[in-house]
Amino acid sequence: MRKTTWIRQHLAALRALLVLTAITGIAYPLAVFAAGQFPGLNDKSDGSLLHADGKVVGSSLIGQSFTDADGNALPQYFQSRPSAAGDGYDPMSTSASNLGPEDIVDTESRTSLLSAVCTRSKEIADREGVDGSRPFCTKDGIGAVVSVIGPRNADGEVSAPVRVVSVNELCPAEPFVTTYLGVTVECAEPGADYSIGRIVPIRGNAPDDPEVPADAVTAGGSGLDPHISPAYADIQITRIATTRHITEAQVRTLIDAHTDGRTLGFLGEPRVNVVELNLALDRDYPFQT
Repeated sequence: MRKTTWIRQHLAALRALLVLTAITGIAYPLAVFAAGQFPGLNDKSDGSLLHADGKVVGSSLIGQSFTDADGNALPQYFQSRPSAAGDGYDPMSTSASNLGPEDIVDTESRTSLLSAVCTRSKEIADREGVDGSRPFCTKDGIGAVVSVIGPRNADGEVSAPVRVVSVNELCPAEPFVTTYLGVTVECAEPGADYSIGRIVPIRGNAPDDPEVPADAVTAGGSGLDPHISPAYADIQITRIATTRHITEAQVRTLIDAHTDGRTLGFLGEPRVNVVELNLALDRDYPFQT
């Protein structure tokens, strides 16, 4: 290849680099930024920020925890759904727990997803004065799971158990059931491994449709959800009205004002923006200590 040809090719490549850099690296970002400043778009392009008393207090797109320094729910606020993002709603650590429906046995180092759901349901029930029972949970808010130990048949079933242990209830706790298949149920010894048995979750007599909804006890995929279901908002109305000394009708009016319908009329479910709702509560009905 001649030297002059080599130079022409490299000069052409350099010109293409400079032109594309100007278009995609300068002109295009400036055009998008400028378009984002048009009325109706500037709020979204700036991050859908929320203000109170002249200060930025959050974003309508990112949830927040309304708890005290010890993690206890503040009674004057609607509570958000759980978050697995860092210490809660951390945009730099957005994630889910990556635990699935088969995560039902507690260990010394970690509480199972089932027990976490059961514990949250009981805490919410105690706080809101509703029925917190749900399938596969004990009345004390622990995963109702037993290890059935004994010889198995060809299908893996234990037809004649010799020992049954409530694996999530550590001794000296009293097991949530007295017997299982005619065998007395034992509490679990701390640190013991009962995986030799067949792990069986016990459904119990909880209703198929628990009063505490699923979004109240499970974290979202991003861990940043600012929304809860109308059902979860509804069971918090009495507490909010009592704490702020207002009527339940006033609280419900604010909920309705901050409830979004299905996207495009058919996608997803109706949802309540907790961050915006709590800001509206503070604005319209300030909490008096």
